[in-house]
Amino acid sequence: MAMRLNTRHLKGFVSEHELAAIEPQVHAAHKLLTEKSGLGNDFLGWTDLPTAYDKEEFARIKAAAKKIQADSDVLIVIGIGGSYLGARAAIELLKSPFYNNMKKDTPEIYFAGNNISADYLNTIISLCEGKRVSVNIISKSGTTTEPALAFRVFREMLEKEYGKEGAKERIYATTDKARGTLKELSDREGYETFVIADDVGGRYSVLTAVGLLPMAVAGVDIDAVMGGAQKALLSVDDLEKNDCYKYAALRNILYRKGKSVELLVSYEPSFAMMNEWFKQLYGESEGKDNKGLFPASVIFSTDLHSMGQFIQEGSRTMFETVVSIGKPQLDFFVKDDPENLDGLNFLSNQNMSVVNQKAMQGTI
Repeated sequence: MAMRLNTRHLKGFVSEHELAAIEPQVHAAHKLLTEKSGLGNDFLGWTDLPTAYDKEEFARIKAAAKKIQADSDVLIVIGIGGSYLGARAAIELLKSPFYNNMKKDTPEIYFAGNNISADYLNTIISLCEGKRVSVNIISKSGTTTEPALAFRVFREMLEKEYGKEGAKERIYATTDKARGTLKELSDREGYETFVIADDVGGRYSVLTAVGLLPMAVAGVDIDAVMGGAQKALLSVDDLEKNDCYKYAALRNILYRKGKSVELLVSYEPSFAMMNEWFKQLYGESEGKDNKGLFPASVIFSTDLHSMGQFIQEGSRTMFETVVSIGKPQLDFFVKDDPENLDGLNFLSNQNMSVVNQKAMQGTI
């Protein structure tokens, strides 16, 4: 899977001379990133993470995932923000939004500790009844309210079911390398631990154990994930050779023209959690000093029947970034209906993905 930036629909909104004018700023930004200088440079570990990751820990992640697959029916992933969004987004996109309901030989995965809802927590507890459970607690400090509360509940549940010795074999902590409440507790109790590096912020941590362990448990090929990330490294700052920088430049140009909202659009429901991750990445990174684009999202064609009216004829404050997924994992052939009561035979005798693509093209 490779992503390509298509800018043909920007004609009339962004000119070539505007891209040329912003290019020196792109070069400057590239220099700050690659040299790891400037403000926030102590959190730039993500820039070379696809090649500089800990290979020994990567092997332990795969071993732990196999153990969880062998001895558990359910994995509870406890975390909030960057400690859960990336993993959940990847699993729903690469597997299915219905992953837990599918016939498979991997455990169900439920995400807890991302809210303070009693109903939500009780529902997950009830889903665990009669099943073998393991827990992956993800927190740099161990004191963030939502995950700390959830971990207290599930830790007690495991200790009651398996005893302290048995529970410690089912609790995996992804946390700080050397300090923090969760690290201290893990060392004391003997939990297996994985590291959130000091120079990798939570929202950028999906290519560490934070995202890789839940993905591996779900059966995602994390070697392929890292391979794809290596191909996407920010190696050149030429706008015609690096779509990432070109996209960033175009966003800045549109923002300076008065666009205050970026709408991320996809035509696949499996992309819904990727949308949520996008909103966290951009909102938390850019929403500072009374500045920044507001990140929003929709799933079409569903939201054409709700938000579509506003997007087409409401205030002109937004631009859309449309993610087009070229090929579904499994297509569906639309057959002719002899009676044609709904008048939709003009859509038949082709794959549904073709109809979805036509809906996207027509909307654009």
